[in-house]
Parts: sequence; structure tokens; C-alpha cells
Amino acid sequence: MERKFFHGVIQAVDLAQVLQAEFNQGNLRAQTLGAGDKLVVQVRTSPNASSGGQTALTITLQNMEDGVVAEVGQQAWLGVAASLGASALSAIRNPFSLFGRLDDIAQDIENLQLAEKVWGIIQQAVKTSEASTELSKRLRRVTCEFCHAANPVGEPTCLACGAPLGLAQPTTCPHCGFVVKQSDTVCPNCKQKL
Repeated sequence: MERKFFHGVIQAVDLAQVLQAEFNQGNLRAQTLGAGDKLVVQVRTSPNASSGGQTALTITLQNMEDGVVAEVGQQAWLGVAASLGASALSAIRNPFSLFGRLDDIAQDIENLQLAEKVWGIIQQAVKTSEASTELSKRLRRVTCEFCHAANPVGEPTCLACGAPLGLAQPTTCPHCGFVVKQSDTVCPNCKQKL
């Protein structure tokens, strides 16, 4: 599963509506489950799809204090693999039969790219709402450990008492948006080097 954190004025329900509008058409069906701070969007192939194999994907969206956490699960791809296998067997027997299966092959290739398409839709919705993986306004402050005064991120010393702020400066992982400390070398969420 891949998980990303988006900071800003955005809600899980906003992303769920965008995903449902995008994927509840053509050969795909989408539904939203849950309520409140945690929603699950399920995208699957329509049972009566005219072409391609069956697939499904689950997207979990959860509100956090400064935005939304989005997690895309593992895609069910066995139905797509079976459909591609049937196309390959058909081509071995009769190469001209591929012409009759072009719709199936095209739909299978599109289905294999479903997770990437989901992330693209989420990124576009986040960008439209002016949210991002960067720190939100609330997190752009560092609290001094000594006098508890708020200081802008990047200040080397506390504006109120002069104490060093050092490694307390937060930042976000450029890959997933998880809030990390300056001293971290690997993101605890996505395990990418910082």
C-alpha cells in the first residue's frame, strides 16, 4: 500500500467525491463507504463490462488535523492477467484473432494503470484545492522547548528567549508529505531517502 499526506484546506469527502465522479463511468464502478473522518472508495470493473478482465482497488481517505491522508491498496489484477493470457493463447492459435480482441487488450492495459490514474486524480484535486505535501500554515511554526513561544520555521534561535531551535525544525518528505524532522535521513512512512 502506498500512503501520502496532503496538508491544507482539504477534506476526505472532497477527494472521495472527485474519485467517485471520475471512476463511476464506462467499464468502471466506484462507491464510497463510511462517514465522517474516514472514507473508503472502492473502484472495480463493472460486472457487465463489455471488454477486459475484472479488477478492483481500494482507496482509504482519512481527515487529519491539517489535511488528508490518502492510501491506495493493492490492486486485484488476476482477472486482468487472465484476460491478457486468453488474448495471448488466442494469438498463438491464430494471430489474426488479435484483431477481435483489441478492445479487451486496450481495456486490460488501462486497468493495469488504475493505481497510477487514481494518484493522478488525487494529485490534481489536491492541487486544485491549493493543498500540497508541504507543511501547512499551522505546522510552519516551531515551539521553543524552553519558553513555549511560537517561532517561524527556519529561525535558528527563539525570538522570545534566544534559545537554539536546532533540529526541532519540521519539514515534509518530498515523496509522500509525511512530517519529518531535519535530523531524519529516511522517511518513516515511505522509506525513501530524504
